[in-house]
Amino acid sequence: MSFFITSVGSGKGADLGGLEGADRHCQQLAQAVGAGSRNWKAYLSTQAADGRPAVNARDRIGAGPWQNAKGQVIARSVEDLHTANGLTKQTGLTETGETVKGRGDTPNTHDILTGSQPDGRAFDGAEDRTCGNWTRSGTEGAAMVGHHDRMGLGDDPPAKSWNSSHLTRGGCSQDALKSTGGAGLLYCFAAD
Repeated sequence: MSFFITSVGSGKGADLGGLEGADRHCQQLAQAVGAGSRNWKAYLSTQAADGRPAVNARDRIGAGPWQNAKGQVIARSVEDLHTANGLTKQTGLTETGETVKGRGDTPNTHDILTGSQPDGRAFDGAEDRTCGNWTRSGTEGAAMVGHHDRMGLGDDPPAKSWNSSHLTRGGCSQDALKSTGGAGLLYCFAAD
């Protein structure tokens, strides 16, 4: 296994403790299923702020290839991941090999936090698309999410995007994430 969707979020909405806290969450979940010897990274971008440059999710996750808990290939390379990857509801499994609930399931938890554009890069500008670089859990801010099941309200490309579908609404709290079909889940990749 070199890829999974977290089975649980932080419990604090989009406040993940920054990139370090998100990576630690991935590492801990992997450790719990015997895959902790890998270097796990959360697929998250951050925006330039407080004198620090932006970070692109695509630059954090290694070179691939990545496989889910059942050995199914998600992508062979970073380029493949951002063009023609094999991520679907059936292949987007948790660290325990379980399917993540998607559109049509109760509850729908297909919104996966990314803070990224379709090419895996961070957003420019001052509009918050990362819940304060993954440190907010209140009514302030928003985060870009993707649909792991590639399903949305329409047939347009964003509705089917695994990493850049829409912004959360109502802030960055756990309740705000739930209101649009999320649970604060992350994509985790083995970067080694």
